[in-house]
Amino acid sequence: MSVISETLKAWSDKSRIFISNTQLEKFEIYARLLVEWNQKINLTAITEPREIAVKHFIDSLTVLKSYDIREDSKMIDVGTGAGFPSIPLKIIREDIQLTLLDSLNKRLIFLNELCLNLEIDAKTVHARAEDVGRDPLHREKYDAVVSRAVANLPSLCEYCLPLVKVGGVFVAMKGKDGSSELKMAEKAVELLGGGCDCTKNFVLPDGGERMIFVIDKIKKTPEKYPRRGVKIIKDPIV
Repeated sequence: MSVISETLKAWSDKSRIFISNTQLEKFEIYARLLVEWNQKINLTAITEPREIAVKHFIDSLTVLKSYDIREDSKMIDVGTGAGFPSIPLKIIREDIQLTLLDSLNKRLIFLNELCLNLEIDAKTVHARAEDVGRDPLHREKYDAVVSRAVANLPSLCEYCLPLVKVGGVFVAMKGKDGSSELKMAEKAVELLGGGCDCTKNFVLPDGGERMIFVIDKIKKTPEKYPRRGVKIIKDPIV
């Protein structure tokens, strides 16, 4: 058994999240393609097998321990990059109806090739999150919006909450210092239609600490949001 499979299997046994041999094979393919394509385009600074397994795959799968993803959920991964966290989630939960959103087309070319090799179905969208958030085809259409390491939480809320349908959730993945961002984001969460949030803390097998915020969407986002251009980053709602 390879380092990737051994690491995932050990975590699976401890976390009680079943990973089949077929799914382990898909993670092996994922890691191989990630390293191969990383030589052509900048996808990740993490290329050592155990680090890929821990810092990309297991880190992504902690979402499964954060909240109960409803069957056949429509999920969009905002600023997906190399497919984290949503493609590892899709490998385990094939029922997820997945959309991958990124502003860089060459990443989406990689993701389309990856999904073909993994034999998983996912849509890719080449656009900026603030534009998709105003598009009637996407605005408030998703049961779950996930995002990992894209922006500070107040800005991330403005990118993501407009995409969540009322009754859905926004899942924000942050590092160990995420609690300070959550405090800063209180106004944005309320203004953009978010409600109570659940915070989950995780320690990865390498000792790395993670925080995941699950923010409920309790009312519609006002029409003026998301704002256009660089205002979201330069003038966050705080």
